[in-house]
Formats: sequence, C-alpha cells, structure tokens
Amino acid sequence: MNSTVLSKLGLAVNHMSVDCVVLGLAESTLYVLLIKRKVEEDGKIVYDYKLPGGLIYSDEDLDDAAARVLKELTGVRNLHMMQFKAFGSRNRISARDAKWLKDTLDDNVQALVTVGYVALGRIGRKLNLHNAGNEVCWMPVNEALKLELAFDHNTLINDALKAVRHNADADPAILYTLLPNKFTALQLRMLYEFVYNKEIDVRNFKKKMMQLAYVEPLEEYEQGVAHRAARYYRFNRVKYKKSRRGGTD
Repeated sequence: MNSTVLSKLGLAVNHMSVDCVVLGLAESTLYVLLIKRKVEEDGKIVYDYKLPGGLIYSDEDLDDAAARVLKELTGVRNLHMMQFKAFGSRNRISARDAKWLKDTLDDNVQALVTVGYVALGRIGRKLNLHNAGNEVCWMPVNEALKLELAFDHNTLINDALKAVRHNADADPAILYTLLPNKFTALQLRMLYEFVYNKEIDVRNFKKKMMQLAYVEPLEEYEQGVAHRAARYYRFNRVKYKKSRRGGTD
C-alpha cells in the first residue's frame, strides 16, 4: 500500500530525515551553510534557502545519514557533528515545502520528523557549489535568520546555536575549531559575541583572554591593514588539556 493510498485513508505518512547546521567563521562574522532551493510555484520558479538535509536510509543509522547527506549535498566531509534535537511539529511543512517534497521524492509526505545536527567548520573547506541544480553557499547567520527559510530551519539554527553555547560552557575548546590556526583578539571576541548573542566589553574580554594559558600570543601581526596591526594568537591544545585536568581555565 503506497503513501498516496494511505493518505486517502486519512493515515499519516511519516518520514525521518536529518538536517545539518554547519557554522563557520570568516572576517569576524559567523556563517551558516545553506542550499538555495528551487521550487515551482503557480507556474513560476521561485527560490529560497534550506539547510543541508535528507531522508534517512533504512540501512544506516542517524550519524551515518548526517555525514552522507552533508557530503552529497555540499562536498563537506570529516566534520565532527553533534546531534542536538529532534523536530516533529505537525506544522513544520508549508505548502511550498510539500510541493518541493512531492517534486523531489515523488511522494505525498504528510509528516516529516527531522533530527538536527550541528557542526563547526572552517569556511575554507572545499564545497560542491552546484549539486542537482542547487547552489551551496555560506550566509551570515544574522542574515539567514532574517529570511523565511524552508521548513522550520530558522528554529533549527537558533536551537543549534543554543546547543553550541551549552557545550562551549562545558568545553570552550570547541569554539576554537571555528578559528584559523592564528587569530586576533577581535576574531575571538566576535566569535563569543555571535555564539552567546550579546555584546562583550572589549577591555574586560582582552583581560580575561590574557589570563587563559592556552591562548598564546605570537610574535606575528596583521600585514597590509589600514588600521593598527593586531597581534596574532594561537590555541594551545596541550596547555588547554593540562588546565582542564587542573580544574582551571
């Protein structure tokens, strides 16, 4: 009995999917990886944006599905992804989403439960910029959240940021995976401001940063900048682990 017959009988047709919130930092701005989606609506082609996501195959587990979907849609691989929440609101599929699912899956999807994954990556990673007619792009998180993304992907991004925030409280090292090997105090402060969604006093932040043994100052400075050249720092993982064992920052 196919899904169309089930739908006529008034029974829910449920599918399981994964959606990936991949965050990256560049030029002191936090970005999210999105796919430009093409939908035919009222005889016209319209575009919007969605997170990389897809259905879970019957022979794979959730983690494998998330890794596969991300690689297939964007070319990004070998990212550590953290499962953070399941989303199953009955109102998460709009008419446009239902039309896109029908065109994509050739199936009348009545309900779609998704499991959200979040990953922190560097924007320099190579992307598959065109996949099955979809354009992959990095978009500033603040700009993305101003748009009406597909499904409930605005909510997924906000909840992913909350999950990163919660985990960074317990293990600050995860934030440094977003930074280049050498970074400025401004880049680190802006990262904290984006993740914690609040403005941070410059002087207090710099003072606290200098007290962190694992944030090492380098004898290197920015080159070719119009403003005063900023000093570079690096994250020392060995010192970080030692400080954690000692119970101090």
